[in-house]
Amino acid sequence: MVLVRVYRISSMRDPETGRRGKIIELVEEKKIVREVGTRGLTEDSFMVHQMLQDMLSHLQDLGLMPYIREPVKPKMTLYLSEEEYELLGIRLEVNEVYELEFKDGAIIFKKAYD
Repeated sequence: MVLVRVYRISSMRDPETGRRGKIIELVEEKKIVREVGTRGLTEDSFMVHQMLQDMLSHLQDLGLMPYIREPVKPKMTLYLSEEEYELLGIRLEVNEVYELEFKDGAIIFKKAYD
């Protein structure tokens, strides 16, 4: 079992049949834990560290500094006709996280965090 997030859903038209469909891009969802080296800091230096983090965040909110985007790790791209999407049995939504399980030759999607 792996956690995936729906990164993008696009409409498409099959060039051979002309049938409508969807392109569903899934990326691996991993919790990134950033450990700040605060061990050994005095209370004053920790407060300065927090203040600098807050200032950096504020400058990013104002658009004066770019946000550092996490790299996207593609996991799977599905090209499905409308009929195939209906047979999937689940409505995939952008930015939602799902459990992706491979079992006995089947691919199973379950909504994570329910």
